[in-house]
Amino acid sequence: MEQLFWACLAGGVLFAIVTVILGDLISHAIDGLLDFLSVDALRKLRPMVIVSGITVFGGAGLLVLHYTPLGGLLAALIAIASAIAIGALVYVAYVRPMENSENSTGFSIHELTGRIGEVLVPVPPRGYGEVMVKIGHGNTNQIAASFDGETLKAGERVVIVEVRDDTLFVSRLDETSPSNGNKDERGEIG
Repeated sequence: MEQLFWACLAGGVLFAIVTVILGDLISHAIDGLLDFLSVDALRKLRPMVIVSGITVFGGAGLLVLHYTPLGGLLAALIAIASAIAIGALVYVAYVRPMENSENSTGFSIHELTGRIGEVLVPVPPRGYGEVMVKIGHGNTNQIAASFDGETLKAGERVVIVEVRDDTLFVSRLDETSPSNGNKDERGEIG
């Protein structure tokens, strides 16, 4: 029984060291390991939870075996209970919150059509400038050209009319025009 405990402890520590060095590569390779199981609760287990449980099983088993008068079977039962408890704690305290916190800042440039932006680098009638567009909680700066052939000064608000060849074609946003009823960028009347 002692060899099993040592193997689990050593394997877990080795996995932790390799994970620090190779990072997400191993996690993605092992992530689909439990996909063949039909039970949803088992599919949610992640390699970090499984390996932490195995490591705790080995460490707890060695501690109980060496520092208590209990035999191998009772040491294994206590080690299993410890592994389940710590594995659940790792899942609840670390894995689940991290799954919920993932955000993607990726976007397609074609999704910018119709958005409001601000000119950063003046856009000449026949040339290129730069506009800043708000995406989610951040901003993106993109190359822009005038859709109407007008000069657009720095600081002016513009609307993206179309996207061609990775260039935003923009037009001055006329916020006082009666046609838009003084709507702000969210489309609400101000």
